[in-house]
Parts: sequence; structure tokens; C-alpha cells
Amino acid sequence: MDVTDFPDDLVQTQVAWNATYQALAAPRPRDNTALRRRLLLLSAQLWWHPYWEAVPSVPATRSELRHLARAHGAVRAA
Repeated sequence: MDVTDFPDDLVQTQVAWNATYQALAAPRPRDNTALRRRLLLLSAQLWWHPYWEAVPSVPATRSELRHLARAHGAVRAA
């Protein structure tokens, strides 16, 4: 798979989405409503980011972004 140069703000948004999703998936999350609203906001930001207008293979590229963000999040946690 080619390494795509994603904008930093797009990667950071995906990392934030992953963290919010993990927090929401935890047993008995605190402030469930705020987490759900944040996840919805981040989802909209990811979906409508201007970067996607110039990408030819959007589904594969979105998947690559998710993999990159997971790796980026794992490095930050370590």
C-alpha cells in the first residue's frame, strides 16, 4: 500500500475519533452524551475534510488513514 501524505489535521482528527470511540466503548463511560456528540462531530469533520476531494480511491485511502491513525495513537500512548 502506498504511503499517502495526509494533512496533519486530518490525522489528528482520526486519532481523536479513535480515542473518543475507545472511551465510548469502555464499560460505563462517563458523560456518555458528550462522547456521542464528540464522535458525531469528529465523524462529520473526517467525512467532509477537503482532502477527500482530490483523492481518487477514497475507500482504500480512508482505510489507510485509519491504520495510520491507530499506529500514530499507539506511538503516543507508549
